[in-house]
Amino acid sequence: MNHWQFRPQPFKFQLSDWTLFSIPLRLQILAIRLIDETPPVALPALPPEPLATGSQGYLIRGLPVAAELPVISQVEGYLCYVPLQYQHCYIDLGMSFESYQKKFSSKTRSTISRKVRKYAEHCGGTVAWKTYAMPDEMREFFRLARAVSQKTYQERLLDAGIPDTEDFIAHAESLAAEQRVRAYLLFDGERPVSYLYCPVHDGVLTYAYLGYDPDYMNMSVGTVLQWLAVEQLFREGRFRYFDFTEGQSEHKRLFATHQRQCANVFLVRRTPGNTMLVYSHLGMERFSKWLGATLERFGIKAKIKQFLRFGK
Repeated sequence: MNHWQFRPQPFKFQLSDWTLFSIPLRLQILAIRLIDETPPVALPALPPEPLATGSQGYLIRGLPVAAELPVISQVEGYLCYVPLQYQHCYIDLGMSFESYQKKFSSKTRSTISRKVRKYAEHCGGTVAWKTYAMPDEMREFFRLARAVSQKTYQERLLDAGIPDTEDFIAHAESLAAEQRVRAYLLFDGERPVSYLYCPVHDGVLTYAYLGYDPDYMNMSVGTVLQWLAVEQLFREGRFRYFDFTEGQSEHKRLFATHQRQCANVFLVRRTPGNTMLVYSHLGMERFSKWLGATLERFGIKAKIKQFLRFGK
C-alpha cells in the first residue's frame, strides 16, 4: 500500500556539497520502498491520487525506471522534472553469508580480509566492535557515535552528522523496543572510530547514518565496520534487505548484491513560478557539475575536498 505525505519539499540550490539556499514547494510525496516490488516504468505517469488543496504537485522518490528518463518533459499538463537518476544499491539478506561472499571476486575478498586483518593488528590482534540493539543501549551508542560525528566533514560542513536530540534518541529507543534498529561502533581500544546506524521498517534496514574519525581514514575503518555488520546480519537471519538508499558510491556498489535503476520524479503544476523554479534549479545543477569537472580537470578538486574535510 502506498503512503503519500503532504509537506513542503525544499529545492536546494547547491554548489557541489554546499547548499546556498533552498525554496520549499508543497508537494504530495511518495517514497517507493524495496518491499513494494514496483515494476520499472518506461515513462512517469500522473498518480491517481487527487491533488490536495495547496499542493503544487507530486514527488515520487525511488521510482524504478526501465531506462534513463529525460530531465524535463511534460506529463498530462504537468512539468516532469527528474533531477536525480541512480542505481539503487541493496543487499539481499535472504541468501547465506557464504553465498554472499561468492559475489566478490577473489581479489576483492582478499582486499577486504587484508583490511580487517590490518586493523586487527593495529588494535593488538583483535577488532573491538559492538552492536547496539536494545533500548537501554541506545544512549551509550549516541554518546559515543556523537564523539566521532563531531569530527566528520558531514557534520562540520554539511550539518549532516548523526542527531543527538532527545526526540531522536527517544525514537531510537522505541524502535529498539520493537527490534527495529541496529547500530554499530568500531573501536580502537576505548576510542570509537566509526559508527553505523540503521533503523528497520518492514524487515528492511536503512543505511541512515554513518561516519568515521578522519584520523583513521587510511585504515578503512568504515569498510571494516560495514563488513563486520553485514556478516552479523546474515548470521542473524532476521531481515530481508539492507537498503543503501538513493545516490551512488563505490562503497555501496562494492557491498550491494543488487542494483536497480531509479529516479526521483517531480510532477508539478505548470505555473510561471513553478517553471522558473524548476529551470533555475536545473541551471544551478548543471553549473555545479561544470564547476566540479573544471576543478577536477585542473587537478584542484581533490585538493580542495581534502582540505575542507580534513584541514590539510
